Amino acid sequence: MNMENHAAKGPTPGTPDDVTDGAETIGGVNGSATTGGAETIGAVGSQGRLYVDNAASQALRPEAQEAMDRAVGLLNPAGQYKTGRDARRSLEDAREQIAELLGADAAEVIFTGSGTEADNIAIQGLAFGSKAHRGAHMIASSDIEHPAVVESVDWLTAGPLHLGFERAVLPVDAAGRIRAEDWIAGLESGAGSPSDLALMTCMWANNETGAIQPVETLASFARDNGVPFHTDAVQAVGHIPVDFHALGATTLAASAHKFGGPKNTGLLLARRDADILSPVRGGGQERKLRSGTVNVQGAVGCAAALASSIKELEQATARMRVARETLRTAAQGIDGVRIWTPEVGALPGHLHMSFPGAEGDSLIMLLDAAGVDASTGSACSAGVNRASHVLTAMGVPVDVARGALRITLGADITDEEVGYLAGILPRVVEQARAAGMA
Repeated sequence: MNMENHAAKGPTPGTPDDVTDGAETIGGVNGSATTGGAETIGAVGSQGRLYVDNAASQALRPEAQEAMDRAVGLLNPAGQYKTGRDARRSLEDAREQIAELLGADAAEVIFTGSGTEADNIAIQGLAFGSKAHRGAHMIASSDIEHPAVVESVDWLTAGPLHLGFERAVLPVDAAGRIRAEDWIAGLESGAGSPSDLALMTCMWANNETGAIQPVETLASFARDNGVPFHTDAVQAVGHIPVDFHALGATTLAASAHKFGGPKNTGLLLARRDADILSPVRGGGQERKLRSGTVNVQGAVGCAAALASSIKELEQATARMRVARETLRTAAQGIDGVRIWTPEVGALPGHLHMSFPGAEGDSLIMLLDAAGVDASTGSACSAGVNRASHVLTAMGVPVDVARGALRITLGADITDEEVGYLAGILPRVVEQARAAGMA
């Protein structure tokens, strides 16, 4: 169940925290009530809140917590003494478990401090390696990538150091999918040369819309032409089947807290023959690609969470799809709604939409007052009042993009919670529109 007992209760009806337009109040309370003649809409349950921002971060799975508790006394895995060997044994067990779950070799699993760090090491390291050893200088990426990728590519191609890289833009269609075949056809017709490509990078699934990208097509082209290919799989791992070897990518990034593992623990899968000149220098603990004492507790928690999420994947996917389509149907009844998450070929828990005439921040605040935690888009750029770069890349007008709302479900969502959210959404949108655009 998504209602967190340890979370703060919603506001009491009639307090300043209630959001009202003078007729109806949306407040985070238990059940429906009446206050001064106004109808109050309250959050499901008597304790806590409804959390539908799972793409930002998932609650720690019990299996991960238990594994981390067992590892709490483990020290430096680089130590040659017994306590060091004990830590190293637990670390390598976690590495082997993750490798088996993701279709990789244990030597290809690199522990990092986050998915963002994994993206940075891969993108910068592969670009540096290609430029140093092949003279290649073009980096192919799309405009819908996560900020960890966007900023890394921008730093290489347009940063203050003038590193000599240029960017080739992977085109995006109106549904938020990269037009891989069109781009490849352009190269093959003479619009560019694969030999100039230092790196191709494409996210496996979009963090806002949930749209699954044609990574297989791009990885195959890259492999056939000797070009390194990196995929940011932060939203994919633990949510859809992922097989590193079957994909044929050079590198892959993932983040433990996106599938119920600990924060500050990321994964970089890197092929043994990957030509990576890592920007992270130091003791070289993780195959000389990532330096620094490895977080053993985080590694074992990551492995346990990944095993749990994959074990439950089929059942969780079915449950979230049913819940999402119920919410999609409810949203479609709201005048002017634009739904960006595809009905086919999307992550099962994502529902991204826009309500023209409403400000995304207003939607979030009204839902917050009703005891619901949601977001407008990427957790790594949330809190900034601007249109989603993903939606603008899809050709969505800025005023429409600013009314975005992202709901990302957990596998434990209940029918009662879905019904509650579907029921309050029309009134939330109505009040947000009444507040106007900033």
